Amino acid sequence: MDKKQQSGVIQVPQTATARPTVSRRKSYFRKHTILYAMLLPPILFAFIFSYLPMAGLVMAFQDYQPWTGFTRSEWVGLEHFKLIFTLPDTIQVTFNTLVIAVGKIAANMVVPFIFALLLNEVRHVGYKRTVQTLVYLPHFMNWVIIGGILMDVLSPSGGLINRGMSMLGVEPVFFLGEGGWFRFTMIASDVWKEFGFSTIVYLAALAGINPSLYEAAEADGANRWKQTVYITIPMLMPIMIVLGTLSLGNVLNAGFEQILTLYSPLVYEKGDIIDTYVYRMGLVSGQYSFGTAFGLLKSIVSCLFIIAAYRLAYRYANYRVF
Repeated sequence: MDKKQQSGVIQVPQTATARPTVSRRKSYFRKHTILYAMLLPPILFAFIFSYLPMAGLVMAFQDYQPWTGFTRSEWVGLEHFKLIFTLPDTIQVTFNTLVIAVGKIAANMVVPFIFALLLNEVRHVGYKRTVQTLVYLPHFMNWVIIGGILMDVLSPSGGLINRGMSMLGVEPVFFLGEGGWFRFTMIASDVWKEFGFSTIVYLAALAGINPSLYEAAEADGANRWKQTVYITIPMLMPIMIVLGTLSLGNVLNAGFEQILTLYSPLVYEKGDIIDTYVYRMGLVSGQYSFGTAFGLLKSIVSCLFIIAAYRLAYRYANYRVF
């Protein structure tokens, strides 16, 4: 008798176990062919419009001229990056970006949180759904449309807001022409547009709270206010921490479309952000290499913020994507 058989160990050839695995994989792909085919359009879209244009980042290290192209433009290395750190405009637009972006992040965390708590207390289902739908609709509106509405409503001469203020004896305010008011207008209009969409996240978290907690608190004599303070808010804090930490990735994104639609040379000093500055310097002024270098630097810093945000979300809220 063979020694392998005497030991009681039966060795199966490797090819015998490998073939069923390969066949199972093939059958799995055949079964889900349509699902994989549905992935092709978004993959191609992302490759064509997101990854393929990244070849143009080489302009950041060249003195790029459109008539010479990438291959024959003079190579200047890090000269454009050095220029970025020497320009006084860099500090100003970075500060403007941080002020507007941080204001938006903070307001878009607090306002939906409070609104979700208030809406959760409404007992009339029809009224609750109607309000939720109305505040959700602005999310689907383009900033060009909203910009036109804001220009009419906030006009210093005949705008609805300034007319109401004049009736109360208050001097008209040039919301889109004064730097301080412009920042406030950008933050407030962004909150108006997006807080309905963010409210859905908190309402979903509220729906997941165990009703027995409220029943036990009510049995102990806790009113609605105490139930909100000691049950609802603590149960919502993890999702608020997650949303807050993930928002750190957008700390350098203050809303390009919004500000480009509404700003003017009157508010460049306090309303010009990194994206609009890159747009004006790179495309309008024709300094393609400088604009590309500034945009690349901003993308690198934003990527670092995103990495830090995901680490913080995993550490403090046990949230992870991968």
